[in-house]
Amino acid sequence: MSPSPADTPIIPDWIEVRAALAQAMQERILILDGAMGTMIQRLGLTEENFRGERFKDWAHPLKGNNDILVLTEPKMIEDIHYAYYMAGADLVETNTFSGTSVAQADYACESAVYDINYQGVVVARRAALRAEAEDGRRRFVAGALGPTTKTSSMSTDVNNPGHRSITFDQLVEAYGEALRGLIDAGADVLLFETITDTLNTKAGIFAAQKIFEERGIDVPIMISG
Repeated sequence: MSPSPADTPIIPDWIEVRAALAQAMQERILILDGAMGTMIQRLGLTEENFRGERFKDWAHPLKGNNDILVLTEPKMIEDIHYAYYMAGADLVETNTFSGTSVAQADYACESAVYDINYQGVVVARRAALRAEAEDGRRRFVAGALGPTTKTSSMSTDVNNPGHRSITFDQLVEAYGEALRGLIDAGADVLLFETITDTLNTKAGIFAAQKIFEERGIDVPIMISG
């Protein structure tokens, strides 16, 4: 799915973003948003909300695939981001925690990975601009990358300590696809969050560095373990 004209990304000057964040951190403690999943749960959404028009004939149930809501219910997600900004958050995380092909495989939605990450940034940016228009305070968008649903440093087979459910190279590829969506849409920073396997994170950072080298850019990276 190609972005519509209304979704034209705002590509930041990442050198300026890094400087702005550093300056802000010298002045105060920066606030990150809170949980997204519980906020979505409070909305009482149905299968139809998750499907929307794009996935109305999808062969698999989609309820619970919170990331897909940036495509099917973007205004709802935007409003959650906006509420967090107005509650004091300096940064909000895009609704892309499970936005890799590894995690989206649970819903057979691997083909939507790039769009999820791209639109995740677009939706969060709309909320950031709404909040800034309210009080003049700059907000930042953190492109979120979760730990995936598989670990690369621990065995999932109690009878085979050497067994791995995914390889480092597969993770690099999966994270790379998600990262391209986040970067193309103009995330201010990239946030590897809720890290439970540091080798997975290393694969994600490696994927990011490869893209940075390809494009001659340097997007700030944050890690939440």
